[in-house]
Amino acid sequence: MSHAHRLSSAFLVATTLAAQTPVEVVRVTSKAVERQVKLPGEFHPYLGVPIFAKVSGFVEKIEVDRGSVVKEGDLLATLVAPEMQAQIVEAQSKAQAIGLQRAEAAAKLAATESTYQHLKAASATPGVVAENDVVVAEKTVEAAQALVHAYEDSMKAAQAQVQTLKDLQQYLTIKAPFEGIITERDVHPGALVGPGSGSTPLLRLQQVSRLRLVVAVPEALVGGIVKSARVPFTVPAFPGETFYGVLSRIAHALDEKTRTMAVELDVRNPGLRLGPGMYPEVTWPVKKSRPSLLVPPTSIVTTTERTFVIRVKNGAAEWVTVSRGAPAGDLVEVFGPLKEGDVIVRRGSDELREGTKVMVKPA
Repeated sequence: MSHAHRLSSAFLVATTLAAQTPVEVVRVTSKAVERQVKLPGEFHPYLGVPIFAKVSGFVEKIEVDRGSVVKEGDLLATLVAPEMQAQIVEAQSKAQAIGLQRAEAAAKLAATESTYQHLKAASATPGVVAENDVVVAEKTVEAAQALVHAYEDSMKAAQAQVQTLKDLQQYLTIKAPFEGIITERDVHPGALVGPGSGSTPLLRLQQVSRLRLVVAVPEALVGGIVKSARVPFTVPAFPGETFYGVLSRIAHALDEKTRTMAVELDVRNPGLRLGPGMYPEVTWPVKKSRPSLLVPPTSIVTTTERTFVIRVKNGAAEWVTVSRGAPAGDLVEVFGPLKEGDVIVRRGSDELREGTKVMVKPA
């Protein structure tokens, strides 16, 4: 090769290299991303009921007060209702009277049956007893039997009334339906209480050894809900301390006003340090069903018109519009027409115009 030709080739290579912009590149990566967001929650008792009086009466004694720890079946309050005892005595007397009337009717039935049997036996001999007398005796027996049955029905009704009043009398002693803590006490001995509408509850019982932590999850995060997940949270009452709850119940329906879905976590509370009404901050895990595309944050260029990364394709710069997602460690999640393995400029800039010839710098 002549000296002139070598000079020409060298000049052409130098000119081509000078026309290329050197860039440092990275590859788009893809992996499953799990991130966390802070969501407010609220504690509710696992079980909670107001305790009302089922029957009208006066409070005789209150066995508990606010803060009392009770077990299922423990006596909470005792009522007195003198008129109820009078009603029971009256019903018992009525049942006894009906019993006596039934006994008399049964005796009359026995007598009429005996008379009928004698007449029937005598009628076997012709001419001894008129046939009409036998028929009358038979009808008398049937009437006596009907009267006895009527008294039996009346007696059963009277006995049922006595039992009903006795069952109601049991409600004069009010017991705890489950284990828990008395959180409110609204009555004192001597107060008149009853089941009427608008009546005040005697007590309020809540089970707080186990709590429900209710979290309103935004619609955009609903797809990442994982049942049985162990979720951390903090409360202002104990700064710097982390507690945990297990995701147990999902509403499966969005609130139309807030566009959130109620999710419940079960929280064990053996030391009773946490309480209903507290507002914890929940570190909510967010998982996606598909892997995310990740790029360095320096690769993303944001202008007034668009957000993009610069892909190197066939030795030229190509602007690819993307939208920025959540950070994932040292990388950032992006959404757009990219795929795993695409080569992009590590440090993007709008000065690197689209179509510019680029030269990949060695890593």
